[in-house]
Amino acid sequence: MAFLAGALAVLGQAPYDFFAACFVSFPILVWLIDGAVADRPAGFLRQLRPAFAVGWWFGFGYFLAGLWWVGGALLVEADSFAWALPLAVVGIPLILAFFHGFAAALARLLWSDGIGRIFALAFAFGLAEWLRTFLFTGFPWNPLGFAAMPVPLLMQSVTVIGVVGMNVLAVFVFAMPALLADRRNLKLGAALAVLLVAAHAAYGYFKLAAPAAAPAQTINVRIVQPNIDLSEKWDGSVRDRIFAGMLQQSAEAPKPGAPKPDLIIWPETSVPFLFTERPDALVAIGEMLSAGQMLMAGIVRDEGESVAGTETRYYNSVVSINDKGEIVGSIDKVHLVPFGEYIPFAGLMERVGLTQLVAGPMNFVAGTDRRPFALPGGIKASAFICYEIIFPAIVAVDAASTQIMVNVTNDAWFGDTPGPYQHFRQSQVRAVENGLPVLRAANTGISGIVDPSGRVVDALAMNVRGTIDVSLPVAASGAASPPFSRVNGFLIMFLIAVAASGLKLRQRLRAN
Repeated sequence: MAFLAGALAVLGQAPYDFFAACFVSFPILVWLIDGAVADRPAGFLRQLRPAFAVGWWFGFGYFLAGLWWVGGALLVEADSFAWALPLAVVGIPLILAFFHGFAAALARLLWSDGIGRIFALAFAFGLAEWLRTFLFTGFPWNPLGFAAMPVPLLMQSVTVIGVVGMNVLAVFVFAMPALLADRRNLKLGAALAVLLVAAHAAYGYFKLAAPAAAPAQTINVRIVQPNIDLSEKWDGSVRDRIFAGMLQQSAEAPKPGAPKPDLIIWPETSVPFLFTERPDALVAIGEMLSAGQMLMAGIVRDEGESVAGTETRYYNSVVSINDKGEIVGSIDKVHLVPFGEYIPFAGLMERVGLTQLVAGPMNFVAGTDRRPFALPGGIKASAFICYEIIFPAIVAVDAASTQIMVNVTNDAWFGDTPGPYQHFRQSQVRAVENGLPVLRAANTGISGIVDPSGRVVDALAMNVRGTIDVSLPVAASGAASPPFSRVNGFLIMFLIAVAASGLKLRQRLRAN
């Protein structure tokens, strides 16, 4: 039952956005924890084991149903990597489920009758979701609070309480129908749930209805989605064709009424070779760009040489190239994908036969520094490569001093599954959190422009080759205050914990 309840909760995430499912799954979780008690007197940890088991099975269902598509990356070169399919599809949910197991056990410590257990569940799962953002390299995919933010109207509250607060309050509201079982505190719970939902929607309405601030300036942007088949991505015989195709897309005349782009953006690892091996490619880019134009492109960058025992280091990078074919800015991906871009504990893993689990040209080295890009017109942009965009703290630090966020990615690894849609939703929420537009370039799935309120200005469908041209208004700086919202989120979590502890203490004193 816990497994099925967790799997049902995934319907609240993109691309389904059926948040009503959470009003069923979380009450089931509450009732299961109600009965999760040791069948005989036991020690402290043994007493918590039944609740941990319920939470673990809930988490296993949630992450298995929400992340099964990860296995698609292993089928790009199935002959080499299909053996690891169970490890990715089942192993990742098995590990992530421990966060929800921990949450259920912690909630059980603060469990009390009536609404007290709803407070306990909201605090515990809010804490677990926050820990998931950084423990074991972090993987805050499909946070529970995202189910309460299916459309821009319902995303605006994140500017006030952050994803931390949204996770806590979403679980609190979704679990409230559990009070229907014995009707204890039912009126109070219903009133609190209605109040929170009404405030959530009303704030979004008034924020979206408020007149937008006058833009400081405008930049004309073209996003290129080449839709390259991954089986050809690093095939030496077709690299020139791939590169020529992207040059052709970038040089196309704008559609009638559309402005000529000042900035062109290519997706992650879009250049299918190393610039150090093909300096003529930079010359070709310079010749393609008109005066004053700039290209931002995802590339693989190398350093060092395989001589004197020094191995070449490869970086997953973004560079900016001016109309002279000169690289004028660059950043390297800092937060790499474990087992996809690098092997953690490489020496130990190699002894047991584990190597890189997805097809690609090489293992990458993590970057150590971030800096903003200077775009035409003096505009500053922060760039995030692939899943770096899912980490609120990383994005907030970089976005604080910039006016545009750029996300380059290659979601073709996962095909036409929920994965690319869930990844795009992360970009929407990051835009709202930081009050900045997001320009997203994907090899395929999903390229688009998101405004500072999370609204999709334009986007390309999955498995489509095309471009997007847009004239983007740019404010002087972000409108939101992420540090302020994070403080509010932790304050909400603290107050919920105090309420749960107080009601637990009150019940114990009454029992005594």
